[in-house]
Amino acid sequence: MGDKDIMDQEEIHSKVLRAGRRTYFFDVRSTKAGDYYLTITESKKFTHDDGSFHYKKHKIYLYKEDFTAFKEIMEEMMDYIIDEKGQEVISERHQKDFKKEEDISKTDENGTTTENFTDVDFDDI
Repeated sequence: MGDKDIMDQEEIHSKVLRAGRRTYFFDVRSTKAGDYYLTITESKKFTHDDGSFHYKKHKIYLYKEDFTAFKEIMEEMMDYIIDEKGQEVISERHQKDFKKEEDISKTDENGTTTENFTDVDFDDI
């Protein structure tokens, strides 16, 4: 039996989550003894200046004896993040053209453009 046949035997159930440049693979696999475990793989695409690209992958192996503790800590951490920062995703901060609110010019009620700092004319002092 070839490596591909062994790999096909080990994969029992799979799900994929695509999230922007990242893709998460959740795979139930089988041990040699016939028990199941979970692998979670993060694959992230990186594009080079010349248009070529490569993927970096990180994998977690999660065994049944660790499921309960892993799930409890994962839920606690996710709840903490939601409680502290809410459901809103602040992804625009990571975009190349993102400008902080304080960097953006504003127009006052007279139509005059103002900056978020006080203009000081030293001749007035």
